[in-house]
Amino acid sequence: MKYLFIDTSADNLIIAIIDDDKIIYYSNISNGKDTSSKVMPVLDEAFKKTGLNVKDIDKMFVVNGPGSFTGIRVGVTIAKTIGFCLNIPIIPISELELLATTSTDTTYNVSLIDARRGYVYGAIYDKNLDFFVKESHVLLEQLKKKYPNSYTIITSSNAKIDLLKVIKKHKNDEPIHPHELKPNYLKKTEAEENLNG
Repeated sequence: MKYLFIDTSADNLIIAIIDDDKIIYYSNISNGKDTSSKVMPVLDEAFKKTGLNVKDIDKMFVVNGPGSFTGIRVGVTIAKTIGFCLNIPIIPISELELLATTSTDTTYNVSLIDARRGYVYGAIYDKNLDFFVKESHVLLEQLKKKYPNSYTIITSSNAKIDLLKVIKKHKNDEPIHPHELKPNYLKKTEAEENLNG
C-alpha cells in the first residue's frame, strides 16, 4: 500500500510518501506565509524522486487542523481535489495528535499550539495516542489544571514527529468522502467571530 501524507497546517510543511510501512520520501520545510506556492513543487518533487505517479497512491492522510487557518485550507483543498478526481480514500489527522507522536519518557504528552491571547489548541495523549484530555480551544491556564502527574509538553519547537506511528494507528480507519473532508479549526474564524460579535 502506498500512502501520501500532507500537513500544511503548522509551522513546517510536511509531505511524505509511505510504501508498505516504509517512508520513501519525506520533506519537512519551514512553512512561512507562502504555503500555497511551496506545496505543489514539493509534491512534484516527491513523485519525481520516488518514481511514482499520483495515481499510484492507495490512500491519503491529511492534517485538517488545528493550526493556521490558511494553511489548513491549502492541505485540505489539495487532498479533496486529488481524492475526488482520482477516487483516492482520505483519512484526516489532527495536528495535535501528530505532535503527540514525539517519543518521551513520560506517560502522557501534552500537545499545544499557540492560539494567541492566552488560548491554545491543546490535547493530552497517552503512549497509544489515545485521549487523556480531548482536543479543544482553551485557555492555557484551564488546560494546566487537567495536566496528569507524568507529562511532557510538546509544541512545534520541540516535536520529533513519528509519522509511521500515526499512520499505523489510522491506516485502517474508515476513509471519508472528499466532500466530507472539512477543516478542524476548533474555533470560529475571525470573520465568523466579528460577524457574531
